[in-house]
Amino acid sequence: MFMKKPQHRVFDYSPRFYKPELDEKERKKRKLGFASKRKQIQRKRSPIIWIVLILMVIYLYLKLIGSI
Repeated sequence: MFMKKPQHRVFDYSPRFYKPELDEKERKKRKLGFASKRKQIQRKRSPIIWIVLILMVIYLYLKLIGSI
């Protein structure tokens, strides 16, 4: 009411280098399900998580046996 409403920004972006034949190839690859290797990078899991999980399993095992 007292303040101006924020307006959305309009971006007029046109790519500098556009090759329609490459665009068609990429569309076909996506349709077939091929993925680039860059997208398939797997995160490495921390060994600390594995150590904590193993310790929890050992603790639960000993708890069930009745040693602790």
